[in-house]
Amino acid sequence: MGRQVLITDDTAFMRMTLKNILEKNGYQVVGEAEDGQVAVDKYLELRPDLVTMDITMPRMDGITAIKKIIEADPEAKIVVCSAMGQKALVIEALSAGAKDFIVKPFQAERIINAVQKVIG
Repeated sequence: MGRQVLITDDTAFMRMTLKNILEKNGYQVVGEAEDGQVAVDKYLELRPDLVTMDITMPRMDGITAIKKIIEADPEAKIVVCSAMGQKALVIEALSAGAKDFIVKPFQAERIINAVQKVIG
């Protein structure tokens, strides 16, 4: 069985796009979350090998969700995938505990490179 991934994004299209890229490359998508609170809950329930995290979402943003997941599991592996590429946000996400930051729109190759770098 491939490495398990939880995809977090508030748009269904983006979740589907990421899911297709990951599954074509042998990763198993075990869950999807449409906001940060759902991501935290699903992470605690599923304990996936990796979480992809959007930043701008309703209810709970990605930075807050990263902090909560890392608080619950300091070993959590999170890759941010967001259209918000401002340097300050990238730095904030990485200092909150994210392992990498991918700016949308992205190439499938960039996603796979980031995931492989983080979890193999």
